[in-house]
Amino acid sequence: MEPAGTLERGLAVLRVLAAGPRRPMRATDLVRATGLARSTVDRIVATLVRLGYARAEERDVLLAPRLMELGEAYLTCGGLGALDPYAERLADELDESVSLAVRDGDGVRFVGRFVRRRTMSVAFRVGDLLPADRCAAGLVLLDPAARWAEDDQLTEPGLVAVAVPVRDADGTTVCALTVASHTSRHTAAGLRDHALPSLLKTAADMAAALTEPPLPPQSTPLQPAAPAPLPAPHAVPVPSAEPVLGAPPVPSAAGVDTSRARKEELGAEYLQSLARGLAVLVSLGSVRGGLTLAAAAKATGLPRATVRRAVQTLDHLGYVAADGARFVLLPKVLELGYAHLSGRTFGEIVQPHLADLVARVHESASVAMLSGDDVVYVARVPTVAIMSVDITVGTRFPAYATSMGRVLLADLPGERLAGMPSPPLTRHTLTAPADLAAAVRQAAVDGYALVDQELEEGVRSIAVPIRDRSGRAVAAVNVATHASRATPAELIRDVLPALTEAAARMEADLAHTRGAT
Repeated sequence: MEPAGTLERGLAVLRVLAAGPRRPMRATDLVRATGLARSTVDRIVATLVRLGYARAEERDVLLAPRLMELGEAYLTCGGLGALDPYAERLADELDESVSLAVRDGDGVRFVGRFVRRRTMSVAFRVGDLLPADRCAAGLVLLDPAARWAEDDQLTEPGLVAVAVPVRDADGTTVCALTVASHTSRHTAAGLRDHALPSLLKTAADMAAALTEPPLPPQSTPLQPAAPAPLPAPHAVPVPSAEPVLGAPPVPSAAGVDTSRARKEELGAEYLQSLARGLAVLVSLGSVRGGLTLAAAAKATGLPRATVRRAVQTLDHLGYVAADGARFVLLPKVLELGYAHLSGRTFGEIVQPHLADLVARVHESASVAMLSGDDVVYVARVPTVAIMSVDITVGTRFPAYATSMGRVLLADLPGERLAGMPSPPLTRHTLTAPADLAAAVRQAAVDGYALVDQELEEGVRSIAVPIRDRSGRAVAAVNVATHASRATPAELIRDVLPALTEAAARMEADLAHTRGAT
């Protein structure tokens, strides 16, 4: 039997990992910070890795993007995610950074961030906590009667902000909507004159959006998110038969508790009560307004008594509160890695999966995005070989002659290719518009593109798209090799399966990361 308090100890380890520096931590660091026994820390880390919430790289422990589903559960539970489009629209209208924040104890915690990037820009992350009396959002949240509040460099020299409350149908302040700028652009009074009318109108629109009643508790098990391979937000994940360390596991069917089977498979190293407690936490955020104990039991497939014990622990730690018969998540949930992970760039998210791919296929791998008529490299892991493809992050190549360019063009309207310059780069380069159009169409049909020495003599590459939650190709990942090391048929047979799996893992991580760039 696992000792009582396993969930509490597991959350303590998560808090340390989230509050620490961006560099990896080791088990010895976690032992010192938590005061837990080394054996306990090792079992907690092993469980978090199996759940896809952490990665273990040799002796280092890192948080994985899938952990953000805990924070997303809070945002869904409070209905605050529905306010994002209004905040984004306001940022576009004012051409200034906009944020949403809620009260969390003596502080305010940011739950939405819509930045306009400049040399001097606001650097708050979703999940960050600030003292309530030192920022405009906090001043609004502290005073129930406040119509607006102003921050004239209270938070930091050079930062000015104006905030207004967003209230629900009962007149209760739900969150604060803030516009922030730098003194090089506005004085505090100037920002107020510029932004306050739009702020008040947007807050009214947000209040109207919040008047829709929450969904009733689920009477049937919650269904997994679609399309695959995105993990279901509430399901206890099931590892594949041969899991890649730290990779997001394949989700189980909703309403089925797989923790017992995994406990039997993995033995003492797997902390069943920790996995179950985290599954309960995520289930409470599966619908706006939270769930009853009975609905959470159905969502997770756990006995009601198990759910009750987990909720009691989460309530004691300040992550959950009762709201009538339902239990809702509190802003403190965001301290469990959300700010730590939400600040990661696109390249930082895909890099570990590129490294795993290179270790598996022993060839260089890259991720690129479309930029005009070119692809620009945003992440790369080279292989160690006497002869290797020499490319760095930031390198640009013409899209028409690259495998990544073709899978990205395959996701765009056909006219996008028309008029694109296509001079010959080697004797193998396709240059005729009809030939290029046919190659792009074939990439769309196949789901991959293989380019054989069209960019440079002796270089072969194969690529697949990386898609966002809507199915749109936002980037591509490829493996490149020298023509002497692999034939086109060998790339399809030996590399394409691993490449496709790596792209699926990247997509799963990106699905939990809002606004990665």
